Amino acid sequence: MLSKIPVSYQEEITAELQKAVSEHDVGVSSLLRYHMGWEDASGQPKFETTGKLLRPKLCLLACQATGGNIQQILPAAAAVELIHNFSLIHDDIEDDSPERHHRATVWKLWGKAQAINAGDAMFSIAHLEVLKLRRNGISERKTLNATGMLSRACLNLCEGQHMDISYEARFDVTVHDYLNMITKKTAALLATATALGAYLGTADDEGDRITDCFYSFGEYLGLAFQLRDDILGIWGDEKQTGKPVGADIKKKKKTLPVLYALEKSSGINRKEFEEIYSRRLLDGKEVTRIVGLLDKVNAGKYAQEKVEYYSHQAFAQLEATGIEAAKLAPLEEIAHSLVQRDY
Repeated sequence: MLSKIPVSYQEEITAELQKAVSEHDVGVSSLLRYHMGWEDASGQPKFETTGKLLRPKLCLLACQATGGNIQQILPAAAAVELIHNFSLIHDDIEDDSPERHHRATVWKLWGKAQAINAGDAMFSIAHLEVLKLRRNGISERKTLNATGMLSRACLNLCEGQHMDISYEARFDVTVHDYLNMITKKTAALLATATALGAYLGTADDEGDRITDCFYSFGEYLGLAFQLRDDILGIWGDEKQTGKPVGADIKKKKKTLPVLYALEKSSGINRKEFEEIYSRRLLDGKEVTRIVGLLDKVNAGKYAQEKVEYYSHQAFAQLEATGIEAAKLAPLEEIAHSLVQRDY
């Protein structure tokens, strides 16, 4: 098993996130602290690991690679993570997910109405965090542009989630449609994280080209990251992923391997595929049958080839920045961990 994602700036990011939430003590603050893993459901302090802090780490490492001041842009990194978590709180409601990271979700404990309020509060705090950049010495123009970058990422997230939900009951969704959806739902925020770090870390007269390269790096990495998730959600080792084999099939998720198989299947195989996926609940035998249909058209191999393609594109974008390799090494280490992981 590959090592876990490096813990670069874990403590600094966590401290900034906790400060951001504590500065705005609103009625749903305890829900936010619970969701972030800092309190239990009764409000007692209890730190639990609920996420990788991947996006803020990438933001800070991009800033570091471009020669910027990490402490100065910490609020931007925290804002990206807060936006990510706003989307998770709302996603759990939309997906009727009772658990996340083996803990009850916010809506399951406090109801959907209050969970919506909690997500909205997280969204608002994220934007207030970005405004701290001005106080930290970032120019007014860059602070305004950073706010715009984050807002555009939120629009992409919302569009991607809309597409994802609309695809659930359809069998005419193509691989192209799916890649477009995950570009918005998953890759856009990763791309914004790396672009923000680079933009805030570079001088005004050299930022645009490098920022564009870092955005493309994050976007390609986001695609590879999601497609690796798709593979692990079907063929992953339960001991490594914590999920049973075929977990995504049981949930009837239309991930890349499934959509590829639907495109490649015809006649009785296509009919059987659609019939099984139309059932309300799937048992173990039906999951095994679907996995067999995927294997028949080498859907797993196709998905892994896509992971490797997007990974290659991501590393090419880093190289295109012209930044010396040693400064890019921490970003490459995280990227390799993500796209080669088995957990």
